[in-house]
Amino acid sequence: MDPATLDAAFWITSGAIALLLVGSAFFSGSETALTAASRGKLRSAADKGSKGAERALEVTEDNERLIGSVLLGNNVVNILATSLATAVLTRLFGQNGVAVATLVMTGLVLIFAEVLPKTLAITYPEAVASRVARPIGLVVLIFSPVVGAVRYFVRGVLFIFGVRTDPDSNILAVREEIAGALSLGHSEGIVEKEDRDRILGALDLNERTVEEIMLHRSGIEMIDVASPPQEILSQILQSPYTRLPVFREEPENIVGMVHAKDLLRAMHKLLDGGEDAEGLAAFDIMKVAMPPYFVPETTTLDDQMRNFLKRKTHFALVVDEYGALQGLITLEDILEEIVGEIADEFDDPEEDQIEVTSDGAYIVDGAMTIRDLNRAHDWNLPDDEANTVAGLVIHEAQMIPIEGQVFSFHGFRFEVLTKEENRLATLKIRKL
Repeated sequence: MDPATLDAAFWITSGAIALLLVGSAFFSGSETALTAASRGKLRSAADKGSKGAERALEVTEDNERLIGSVLLGNNVVNILATSLATAVLTRLFGQNGVAVATLVMTGLVLIFAEVLPKTLAITYPEAVASRVARPIGLVVLIFSPVVGAVRYFVRGVLFIFGVRTDPDSNILAVREEIAGALSLGHSEGIVEKEDRDRILGALDLNERTVEEIMLHRSGIEMIDVASPPQEILSQILQSPYTRLPVFREEPENIVGMVHAKDLLRAMHKLLDGGEDAEGLAAFDIMKVAMPPYFVPETTTLDDQMRNFLKRKTHFALVVDEYGALQGLITLEDILEEIVGEIADEFDDPEEDQIEVTSDGAYIVDGAMTIRDLNRAHDWNLPDDEANTVAGLVIHEAQMIPIEGQVFSFHGFRFEVLTKEENRLATLKIRKL
């Protein structure tokens, strides 16, 4: 090594290499911080007045442009730094300068421009993202023409090979990202099963329809408008429900909905006014009945919950596309999809209960929904083609089974224990 070669140009070039390494560290750390930062935490910080968090949210709106700009900047400074190092070390070591430059720059870039800044960024992603958002935003603005051209070129090349890309789609949808994080947290013991089920239940409201959770019309308790008032009063008092639909002539013809309180108040008013049993016999239930509220069976649970809150009612009748009655749904049914079964002092304690046999199998009601069964045992039985356990067995068997028939599918053994006409009343399920 000739000392004469250590002139001003050497030191200037070395300083330039050091600055380029700092730039490389900046781009590497910024990329990691902006991609790893939680948008939820950034939004929370922005709502509290953090300008940096607000800018970070703006920068990360278009991830493809952000990553393209950062990669472009990072590659430019890395290549330039390596080229300068090669030129300087070639002057010092001759032909061996290329090998020396490769070793030296690999070590410097790996430690100071990659591992160190990325470790710092992943440790404090939101804080780092808020600090680098302004300069990165300027970089994105400057490089946007080049990045845009590169994006179109890449899509053109992919198009030639039959790959279609959607520039407006996200790599991971928010719902899948949250669900994945919850599942991972549950498997690691950080998130409780009940907490996971509640959050996923709330996220699923927009993807599920009222027909999936409604009470089928065969199980609806109704009041016949032609029944004597004394019978109606007795039925209301014995019913576990506070709201009952009223029909005329046939159950399909729903003409109103009665709240137990309204009926009792009206009858009490008659009796308090001196009316006797004969006067009560002339009572017209339609005077206290409210107009029925019908909803299509394809309404999503999220929309229906909003409709309930907007109308300040908790009860709706579900009809199909032809207007035929299919079932009923309540606000409580929707809330149970989030928080689980809600029981009160009037509910049957045996209802929807899963019985465990001595051999480790489960006896369930055929009307139990597949979703409830999956949530109870962390199973993954499909609910795309059927809503209930009985419906799943019929769908897979492609027939209506008889008592005692056994089927095996989706990793489970299903045995039909009892039937009520064509309905599978109880089934015995064992995991294979």
